[in-house]
Amino acid sequence: MKLREYEGKRVFAEAGIPVPMGRVIRSVEELGDLSAFGEEVVLKAQVDVGGRGKAGGVIICPTAEAPARAAALFGITIKGLPVTEILVEERLPIAHEYYCAVLIDRSTRQPVVLFTEAGGVEIEETARTDPDRIRRIGIPPLMAELPPFAVRDLVGRAPRALGPVVAALYRAFLVKDALLAEINPLVVLEDGRVLAADAKVIVDDNALARQGIQRNRDLTEREAEAERHGFSYVELDGEIGVVGNGAGLTMATLDLIEHYGLRAANFLDVGGGADRERVAHAVRLLASSPEVRVIIVNLLGGITRCDEVALGIIEAGVAQRVIVRMAGTNEAEGRALLMEHGYEMYDSMDTAVGAATEVRT
Repeated sequence: MKLREYEGKRVFAEAGIPVPMGRVIRSVEELGDLSAFGEEVVLKAQVDVGGRGKAGGVIICPTAEAPARAAALFGITIKGLPVTEILVEERLPIAHEYYCAVLIDRSTRQPVVLFTEAGGVEIEETARTDPDRIRRIGIPPLMAELPPFAVRDLVGRAPRALGPVVAALYRAFLVKDALLAEINPLVVLEDGRVLAADAKVIVDDNALARQGIQRNRDLTEREAEAERHGFSYVELDGEIGVVGNGAGLTMATLDLIEHYGLRAANFLDVGGGADRERVAHAVRLLASSPEVRVIIVNLLGGITRCDEVALGIIEAGVAQRVIVRMAGTNEAEGRALLMEHGYEMYDSMDTAVGAATEVRT
């Protein structure tokens, strides 16, 4: 789950990383006295999407104008999300911007620490055109601290004051069960102070309970519903709903949908041994999406009984067209039940998906 900037900065502050003076407001009335912030302030919309700066979600303005500018910011949406929280911060006199991050390297399955002198908005361009400027060190996951030599190698000729921040960022990454802890930019001010001017922290979804996080904000309403029923579910942007059992079979169904020039609306794996109630929940979940025009149920009966699958589809009673391909345990009984209720049955995955092409007409 992605933390918002102010939440990430709270994590950093707890780890001993200096952050700018700031406060979070949820209404203009909460701005209070801003005299300590100086002549200018920065208003940052706190939304769970990227690109807020380009969308008008970051405003630098005279302190006297902050109430009016904050009111306007509360009135906009950014990529469909309303602005309900604003981080108000001091404007920083930045002398130089750096970049530092700790993340999981999927190829080595261990943390890797990145550092470069080219921080800020240029980091993506640097990674694309001059990746050698980004120094990296892989760290065995059992190491609770960054070795001093690793910190020195990462920081290089940059100011030594950055070293403790790099070490503290690695500790925060471990303590918070993070998949990513990033400071961009990590700034040195004109007076020599070092601050984390921004914060991005992504916590492993599997560790949310341990971190005391009750709800995963990254999940859509349907993804949260799927999680409650124990489905493996990912929401996509197509019009063909998919129910499968087993990740491989479900992914193969999505591949066939793409092959036929269609778009899948989701990935949903009900798992092995799914009974009628579980199947009914899955079908209703997909039908609740207004974008879904056809639902393909593609299951292989091993410990899953085809007659139970059929009863679940029938009990769901959704308005969308449902196309079924199933084979295995109690297949004949399941087919008989579905045919009795007028459902479409196909013998192969290819013909089942091919039958859905009518949605293009």
